[in-house]
Amino acid sequence: MVIAVAILCALALAFGLLLGYAAIRFKVEGNPIVDQIDNILPQTQCGQCGYPGCRPYAEAIANGEAEINQCPPGGEAGIQALADLLDREVIPLNAENGEVKPKAVAVIDESTCIGCTLCIQACPVDAILGAAKQMHTVIADECTGCELCLPPCPVDCITMEPVKQTVITWKWPKPEHPAQTTPKTHVN
Repeated sequence: MVIAVAILCALALAFGLLLGYAAIRFKVEGNPIVDQIDNILPQTQCGQCGYPGCRPYAEAIANGEAEINQCPPGGEAGIQALADLLDREVIPLNAENGEVKPKAVAVIDESTCIGCTLCIQACPVDAILGAAKQMHTVIADECTGCELCLPPCPVDCITMEPVKQTVITWKWPKPEHPAQTTPKTHVN
């Protein structure tokens, strides 16, 4: 019995050392600029930029494969932040990718829902709750407003409703970019 325990401990130690060496030897370094770009993006995972999510779009921007103006949910503020980070010129939002819309959340008409689960499969952030042939509902706090659940719904029971601004959701508007303001002159 003691010999068996000693052999298991020796094997565990050997495998632990092997895993530790492999973790150091084969470590994959991430690109810190991709992380910074990804933090600026709104994380809606909507695909309007032409990429399957915000992280692939951030990687494409960092590699010079995509412009900074392809994210409608990020809006002008997102383009400005990306331009500041990457020291690029601010360019207007690319109309081919969509338009800036107010923040919205999906709402399912539960009396019309047939429980097909197509919206659940389409939701990139798992904000829709339900089961096959059962009523579905949206977890409003999780919904990013990407509208990817609208096209697959066969009975059109999903609508997008703007998020009502409350004291909790209201945010102070960002100051204007210095280039957009006119300099003030002092008269003596």
